[in-house]
Parts: sequence; structure tokens; C-alpha cells
Amino acid sequence: MTPKDPLVDLLIHDLTGPLAIISTSTAHLLNKEEKYGRNADKAKALLQEMVEVYRSEERCFRKEQFLMQDVLGDAFHDAVGVVRPDIEEELSKTEDRKEFSNLLRKHGIDIEISGKYCEDFFSHDRKKIRQIIRNLISNALKYRRKTMKLCVTGDKDLIISVEDDGAGIPKEKQSYVFKRFSDVNGKEGAPEGMGFGLSCVKNLIEAMSGEIALKSVEGAGSCFTVRIPPL
Repeated sequence: MTPKDPLVDLLIHDLTGPLAIISTSTAHLLNKEEKYGRNADKAKALLQEMVEVYRSEERCFRKEQFLMQDVLGDAFHDAVGVVRPDIEEELSKTEDRKEFSNLLRKHGIDIEISGKYCEDFFSHDRKKIRQIIRNLISNALKYRRKTMKLCVTGDKDLIISVEDDGAGIPKEKQSYVFKRFSDVNGKEGAPEGMGFGLSCVKNLIEAMSGEIALKSVEGAGSCFTVRIPPL
């Protein structure tokens, strides 16, 4: 028997929910246009992410020069639009950076960019960097209690850390975090899953010659730190 492609597993696992909602009757669709629109966007994003994972496994990277501030903003809007559309709606009405920052703080979100890439361009595959950050943000928003903090820094390699104040992960269960289709409590096949999956994020980062680490204490939140060298 031919081994099942893990990307097929990912397709079945992560698209089942949003596509099931979309496939409901036309009458319900017309009555719940906003909800269906979000799930359609989520399904489309997941499909694109699977393509990017496959391309990374084949060592297909598109080298680009870009500002981390721009990628960070795009990734943040992507994540918040799916996990917290109420916050995204408020952010869409902001007119300047100060107002945007104040609104983030109001919702317990802190974003900080420092080091070389605060102003200088980073060289790598923009889509994949955006994808990694988006998934780390989504994860933090799902599991936080009240706050999350995202930091981007680095003088040569790009360093990204995303921290939340959630329940944390017991040491004996931390090995489940990067296991496909497990939630942070170590439950196989959790209904909500981990979205695109930290297992795939890890595979993507390692294909980019980088690394991802987890620091977590039960009851005191979690922090994921990523290091990615320039391409």
C-alpha cells in the first residue's frame, strides 16, 4: 500500500470544518454571508499554505527583499481576521499607526520590532515568512487568557518570538505540540486542531535551515521562538 501523503492528511483535517460550513444550503448562506465568507477565506488560506509546505520540502524558495514591518502587518491581519474578526473589524477602522497601537494594547496585544530588521530589508521567501508568523499569532490568540506579545529582532538571523499568557503546557506533554493533529493538551484529533499545525510550521522552518523552540510552564503561558537565517 502506498503511504498516505501527509499533505492529504492535512487537507482532510483542516478543511473539513470550514468546507462543511460552506456547503450548507443556499438559504442559510444568504442569511449568514459574513460567516461563510470568513470560512471560505480560511479554506483558501489553508490550501495555499499546503502548497507552500510542499514547495519548501522540494527546496523551492523565492528570494525577495522585504521589510519585516510590512510582512508582520499582513500576517497579523490574516490571523486576527480568522481568530478574532471582531478585533479585525475595529482595526480596519483605524486611520493612523498610533491609533492602531492603542487599539492593540486595549485588546492585550503587544507588537515590537527592534534590531537590524527594524529598518533594513530581510532576504527570504516572503510568503513563507508571513505564513510562519500568521500561524504563531493564530496559536497565541487561541490559547491566551488576556495577553500576547510578538517580538521581531535579530542582527543577522531573523528572530521571532510569540508569547501568550495561557494555561501553559506541562513539560511531559510538550512533545505533543509539534506532533501532527494534536492540540496543546496532547489530545489526538482535537476538533479545533491547531489550524495549519505547528508540526508543519516546524517542518517549514527546518526546510529554511532555521529552528523553533518552545518554552512553557504550566499555568504561566508559552513562548515560541523562531530563528531563520537570511536566504
